[in-house]
Amino acid sequence: MPIINLSEEQKMVRNTSREFTENEIKPVAAINDREHKFPKEIIDKLGKLGFMGMNVPEQYGGSGLDYLSYILALEEICKGCASTGAIMSVNNSLVSAPLKTFGNENQKSSFLKDLASGNKLGCFMLSEPEAGSDAASMKTTATLDGDNYILNGTKSWITNGAEADLAIVFASTDRSLKHKGVSAFIVDMKTPGVNIGKLEDKLGIRATSTAQVFFEDCKVPAQNLLGSEGEGFKIALYTLDGGRIGIAAQAVGIAQAALEESVRYAKERRAFGKTISDFQGLQFMIADMATRVEASRLLVWQAAVMKDRDERYSKQSAMAKLFAAETAMWVTTKAIQIHGGYGYTTDYPVERYFRDAKITEIYEGTSEIQRIVIARETLKEIE
Repeated sequence: MPIINLSEEQKMVRNTSREFTENEIKPVAAINDREHKFPKEIIDKLGKLGFMGMNVPEQYGGSGLDYLSYILALEEICKGCASTGAIMSVNNSLVSAPLKTFGNENQKSSFLKDLASGNKLGCFMLSEPEAGSDAASMKTTATLDGDNYILNGTKSWITNGAEADLAIVFASTDRSLKHKGVSAFIVDMKTPGVNIGKLEDKLGIRATSTAQVFFEDCKVPAQNLLGSEGEGFKIALYTLDGGRIGIAAQAVGIAQAALEESVRYAKERRAFGKTISDFQGLQFMIADMATRVEASRLLVWQAAVMKDRDERYSKQSAMAKLFAAETAMWVTTKAIQIHGGYGYTTDYPVERYFRDAKITEIYEGTSEIQRIVIARETLKEIE
């Protein structure tokens, strides 16, 4: 592990999440993946442990922990099941975080407690069929009508979409202003006019739902406007900056799990009269895997610490997500190679790790978007 002085509280969080993963998550991860089963019982238990609102202040029912503690927990959870980690990440990073930062006192008191306890689950609705990375081109609209905004439009690729009780929804209140006309809303998913469309049949993280959601003349109370009109794009960027650290931690968890499985297999599998771990070619693969995982973890921890210190961390979060995501894909590919034919079967978990790893290069900003962020920030810094 990296030589960073963790507090006793941070060590306790890591150990608790590691133990929970071993006892509760790993035994059912493959089944949930195969059956596309949402792990409700596990999410309920995570809520009781305080893991669904780790950074929410205690006065609003959360654990009141720092961001590094959350990242430590998320890596351990994702080692056991990336789907479970994705559900936890959305609730913490993409829903509770913007509510905590931009919500008024009434909104925080009304919504954060249930989210933090796991009694309610949140989702984040930014992407649309024709507006993924180009979020400023969104077509969903919100029109003020008396004491309500009327939402119309379609959102796509919504993690937790089929199970969520609450959504942070981004819509244009003035399309002529493009990104400056985007606003954010807190929407009860049981509101008339909210309709769940098709659920995607995905390559990985198959124990999560990824849904299309339609808004048809959906009335949202004006008091549920998050921040001010036109602040939505700023809220989205802020939220994604922090969320990317969580996805990077997810990628590290997947890669670490693949590394550990590969080492165990290499010590047991015999060929040509000795274990395959004795072959130098395989040892070089293990060395490169371990080095990339450790480098990824250091980038993730650096970004988390900078966030905790209220320093500017956009470049660091982008670097962490970019490098960790590409590491997860590289490491899981090598893990399958080490396992040979067995790695291509569901008898071993490395094929699931490989499938789960790919999404970390795509959601909450593709690797290409991360490179744009990194380049832009670096060009500003160096004269």
